[in-house]
Amino acid sequence: MDFSIIQCSKFMTLLDMLLHNLKTLNMSLEDNIKWLGEVMAEIGPTHSQRIDEWNTFDVKQANAIIDYLKMSFFQHYKLYKFIFYSTREEIVIGTEQVIEIVNPAGGPFPSPLEEGISFDIYSKFIEPPPTLDKEMKGVDQEQGHKEFQPETDTSDMDPLVGFTIEDVKSVLAQVTDDILTDIQIEINEKLQIQEEGFNARIEKLKKA
Repeated sequence: MDFSIIQCSKFMTLLDMLLHNLKTLNMSLEDNIKWLGEVMAEIGPTHSQRIDEWNTFDVKQANAIIDYLKMSFFQHYKLYKFIFYSTREEIVIGTEQVIEIVNPAGGPFPSPLEEGISFDIYSKFIEPPPTLDKEMKGVDQEQGHKEFQPETDTSDMDPLVGFTIEDVKSVLAQVTDDILTDIQIEINEKLQIQEEGFNARIEKLKKA
């Protein structure tokens, strides 16, 4: 319609007032149409200039505005009324989660599994403090070590000093022989049991 800036402002104000009549005043369709007729009658060129606020459109423009409102706002009046006055189901788009923090040892909650956390965190925050007896024993042991500790520092000494490669080999060979001997005995016992079972089955088959 090539409305001017003032005409566009008046037209948007008219739309806002129509929605206000429905949303706030809860006007019926008939009352709102009647209100629109009274407002649009004020813009006629032969009407007295008592209200200059709406004296902005000519008759052709006023008819075009009424036609537009009739096929848009008034035709879907029940839909607008439903939007403003009907309760609709609230759609939950999120959920609230509550996370409980494990209290220190001694509280109503059990401590978490050691396998689920690192040893550093467990030893620092969860592991119970040592008892008084253990602390006293530890102090006594430290004092005993300090009393009998030689003046020379042995922390830098190699523990294998005084042993040759042959000595290490002989010790490893002895340990390996002991382990292999036990494993061999266990394997022989299992093989003997399986052999006896197979012999018993063969005897049953021969008799059958």
